[in-house]
Amino acid sequence: MIKCSILRYTLKNSYKHRGFTTQYFRIPKITSNFGVKYTSKNACRYKSSESGPPSSKLPPLMDFPKITWPSLVKSVKNFILATFIIRPYFDREFNLPDFVIGSKKAVEVVSKKIAEGDTVSLTGLVTSDILPSVQRSTSLMSLSQREQIAVNVDDIYFSFPYQIGVMFNEENDQKRFVEITMVFHALRGLSLMRARGEEPPLNMGMLPEYQSRISVCNYRFIKEFTKGVESDWTINLLNHFKPVDEVQE
Repeated sequence: MIKCSILRYTLKNSYKHRGFTTQYFRIPKITSNFGVKYTSKNACRYKSSESGPPSSKLPPLMDFPKITWPSLVKSVKNFILATFIIRPYFDREFNLPDFVIGSKKAVEVVSKKIAEGDTVSLTGLVTSDILPSVQRSTSLMSLSQREQIAVNVDDIYFSFPYQIGVMFNEENDQKRFVEITMVFHALRGLSLMRARGEEPPLNMGMLPEYQSRISVCNYRFIKEFTKGVESDWTINLLNHFKPVDEVQE
C-alpha cells in the first residue's frame, strides 16, 4: 500500500539510465461514475490560440503527449504484468487499488505545492531530472493559472492506471524498476456539491458551466525493486490540462 512516503525521493537518478530496457502493459479499462465525453483527442499538444482570457488556459508543466482515456487492448497487457509479474516476483503486497489510492494523495500534495508556487518543496517529491522543468513552467504561470493546478482528492471522480512498465539494466540484471502512469479526471468543487447532496449531470462535459472546472492530470510514478534496495514511489513525469482547452483550439 502506498503511504505518504510515496512522495519521498530516494532514487539518485531518474529511470532513464543507459542500458535499461522497458516492457509496457496496461490495466483493464475502469468505468467512470459519469458518462462524460470530450471531443478532444487522447494525445494532443498545447497551443496558444484559444479564445478568451489568456490566463484561463493551462500551459503544460512538461512537454509530453496528453493522456485522457485508457486503451482496452493495452489495458489487458497491463493487468497481466501487475498480476503475474509484479506481485509474485517484485512485491507480494502490491495491489493496484491501494496504489491508486496512494497516487491520488500524491497528486493532491504535489498539485497544491505547485499552486502555491512552492516549487522548492517539490525536492524529494519528484525526481531531480524533472524538477527544473516544473519550476520553470510554474514561474511562467499567472496566479490564476497556478490556482487551477490544485486538486483535492475528493474532487477526483475517475482515475485509472494507463501504463505499467518494468525496466531492467542490461549491464546488471539485478537492477530493476517499475513505472506506472496514472490518469486522473477531476471536477473542481465536486466534494462541495456532494456535501450538499448534489451530483453533476451525466453530460457535464458538454455544459459550459462545468467544462471550465474539469481537468485531467497525468502523473508517472517510479520505484526501484532491486533486491536489497529500499525505495518509495516517486513522480518522474506530470502534467495538468483541461479537455475544453483542446476542443477550443
